[in-house]
Amino acid sequence: MIVVKFGGHAMKDENGNFARAISAVLGTGEKVVVVHGGGPQIDAALKARHIVSDWIGGFRVTTQEIFDVVEDVLVNQVGQEVAATLSASGIKARAISARQLPTVIAKRRTTLIDGTPADLGYVGEVHAVDPGQLLELLNDGVVPVVAPVSSDQDLKTGLNVNADFAAAAIAAALGASALIVMTDVAGIYRNWPDKNSLINQISAVELESIKNSFAEGMAPKVQAALDALSFGAKAVRIIDGTDPDSFASALAGKGGTLVVA
Repeated sequence: MIVVKFGGHAMKDENGNFARAISAVLGTGEKVVVVHGGGPQIDAALKARHIVSDWIGGFRVTTQEIFDVVEDVLVNQVGQEVAATLSASGIKARAISARQLPTVIAKRRTTLIDGTPADLGYVGEVHAVDPGQLLELLNDGVVPVVAPVSSDQDLKTGLNVNADFAAAAIAAALGASALIVMTDVAGIYRNWPDKNSLINQISAVELESIKNSFAEGMAPKVQAALDALSFGAKAVRIIDGTDPDSFASALAGKGGTLVVA
């Protein structure tokens, strides 16, 4: 079982490399779950509606108005497009929202990664995962394509969950052998933006000790990797999803940053 987080900036797959790599994995008998982001698409939709959104510590501050746009874009646009791309390559795929069933139950996030209190609005922190629907689809030979919006514990309030955290929680719930996080950088850098500081492999213990040195968008990715490992995922590899060959390399155990327990 492999869980793939397909990030917004990494989702330009004009040449079909992502679909071909997924097909190759399925051909080995491995099962795959895709959890997608959609930051650039959400930004475009908010801009078209003249809605301004702010970021704090790598999280989008989410009002109810912004959440409605986020959910619409992720569930009705991005997820459908990813599933359609996979289907066009002969892969059985279905787009679902993590609010269904519900698959992911969250609670409001009140702090940043470093513990600093923050009012983030309708931003969620994963509380529990029900993998039932995912397992049903997987057993039917379908690749679930999951939008990372979730329900609060009241099952009524929608929450915007960072796709990295949703993917980590789902990987843990499924006991995945690997979580591959596709982003727009080559991996985790000790001293960003120094390109020579890329970490090829690191233990969860060491990464935990330096996690507060990471800022903005990289901080949630680092924490998601640690969360996935702490809850049972075997390994996490963070790769540059904008590189057409990186995903295939990751499946072969190469490239990016490998985080191990």
